[in-house]
Amino acid sequence: MSLDITPTLTATEEARRQVEICNACRYCEGYCAVFPAAFAERSFSDGDITQLASLCHNCRGCYYACQYTEPHEFALNLPAALAEVRVESWARFAWPGAFARLFQTHGVALAAALVLGTALIFTAIRLLGTGAGDGFYAYLSHSSMVAIFAPAFLFPLLALAMGVRRYWHEVGGTAVTLADLRAALIDAGRMRNLSGGAAEGCNYEKGDRYSVARKHAHHAVVWGFLLCFASTSSGTILHYVLDMPAPYPFFSLPKLLGVPGGILLTLGAAGLAMLKLRADPALGAVAAWGGEMAFVILLGLTGLTGLALYAATGTGLVAPLLALHLGTVLAVFVTLPYSKMAHAAYRLAALTRDAQLKRRAG
Repeated sequence: MSLDITPTLTATEEARRQVEICNACRYCEGYCAVFPAAFAERSFSDGDITQLASLCHNCRGCYYACQYTEPHEFALNLPAALAEVRVESWARFAWPGAFARLFQTHGVALAAALVLGTALIFTAIRLLGTGAGDGFYAYLSHSSMVAIFAPAFLFPLLALAMGVRRYWHEVGGTAVTLADLRAALIDAGRMRNLSGGAAEGCNYEKGDRYSVARKHAHHAVVWGFLLCFASTSSGTILHYVLDMPAPYPFFSLPKLLGVPGGILLTLGAAGLAMLKLRADPALGAVAAWGGEMAFVILLGLTGLTGLALYAATGTGLVAPLLALHLGTVLAVFVTLPYSKMAHAAYRLAALTRDAQLKRRAG
């Protein structure tokens, strides 16, 4: 009788093992940014693996092209290995870290509890008679909204900035030039890495068949989110700078930006949720599936409840829909540094670091 005493590898050690095999093979050299970055190195520190993991967009093309996946003894599954490192590193960088781990493992339940709990708090505040003004302010005053949302918006940004700072230190990042940032923003804006090694798209939800559905859904979510943010920002300028408080008519900047933004955000999030249900969970970080789905659902609910609230203007549904919408928005803000929403900041940092390394290499 023999005992198997082979030590269990950590996520970083397993990813390093697989990257070293990829570095020897080099079949996937034309694929996403991960492979040129890996092939430029001879050995890989923990920081190098963290950088490669955040460069990976989980398009999964390399998995279906690889000749060393199971049942081969190498048993490569690079998308899953890098996803595990990515999730582990984001939790390690997050502050406070305990909430990040909780969201990743119980994301859907936690998001639902946050939305409903916060909606009940807003309902209670409204019943206390804090409304003062027209439109939505008749249910919850402007000062109450500012008092609640200003800290809820600023604290997550601070927490995320601290996490990215820790990431930048671990991957060996140096002073950023405008050229580095410009290259990173262009890559991020075009979502070039979501196409993997093929112009036809990635292999996320259709196995070895290419698809651009994930890229399109991502674009819809990003532009929807940015339009909604621009809508809120324009409303803030109208209120404080031009002394034009809400409510605003349809043909005003907040509405012309917010309504299309809400539609794009809702449709894009619905598309991402459907694709995630079709995709093979074994090619990602299995334990983080709930947190990732919760993030998508929260984004979709933000757009959907905002549109429903606007459609219900002048009816008795405004009060409950306002509480639900504000609860959803607040839940997005509170979970921002710990949900997959953080991937936008970490991937932009990874692309910036990649641009630095390319520039130095010549």
